[in-house]
Amino acid sequence: MDRMAMDKPPAGEQDGKAAPVSARIRSRIERANKRYHANDNISAFIEPGEMEALLEEVASKMHGVLESLVIDVRHDHNTRDTARRVAKMYLNEVFRGRYVGEPPVTEFPNAEYLNELMIVGPITVRSACSHHLCPIMGRLWIGLLPNEHSNLIGLSKYSRLAEWIMSRPQIQEEAIAQVADLLMNKVAPDGLAVVMEADHFCMHWRGVKDSATKMVNSVMRGAFLKNASLRREFLSLVNLKD
Repeated sequence: MDRMAMDKPPAGEQDGKAAPVSARIRSRIERANKRYHANDNISAFIEPGEMEALLEEVASKMHGVLESLVIDVRHDHNTRDTARRVAKMYLNEVFRGRYVGEPPVTEFPNAEYLNELMIVGPITVRSACSHHLCPIMGRLWIGLLPNEHSNLIGLSKYSRLAEWIMSRPQIQEEAIAQVADLLMNKVAPDGLAVVMEADHFCMHWRGVKDSATKMVNSVMRGAFLKNASLRREFLSLVNLKD
């Protein structure tokens, strides 16, 4: 064993002290040779009780950020507890899709052999731009062309699955591709289409400060990609002007 490997502290220690919980989680992910990008789910690497410890760690570091912004967090009654509020918001709400497992979804066999176009939406979605952590607020439409072997899921489950994907730092183009991948694997339809329209506050709030511009993009899989008339039917039924 080389000298550097011998001198390196265990994953759970740093300089003889217990490593921060974020370092322990990161070490598990890296040992498994997995990604932990902003829009990845890392719930499989979080052990019981660690979310509470992670919240305390994030709150402590957010406190340091506020101090570096020269905000008096000791005497300003408005920001005294802001660091902890922000940590709770990130871990338990707006980035929740990174830290919890996939929501349970009951699947039903396609007993009636449905094979006509199905559209779900608009589903309200909320995310955060992974470039500036500014809000992304929008709507999502899902089109499905099932076959006799498809697994049908309840209407509300589309919203739950979309929220799980979107509740991570994202860019819109990757987010709807993740939604499409998840639904293709779960429902196994002949075709799937996803369209998203969203406001990006990294444009509204900063930079060009353009409050009118929206982004619309789509992902087409299977029959929607190959069949132009099916694609046109889906897009004609998705009314982005409402």
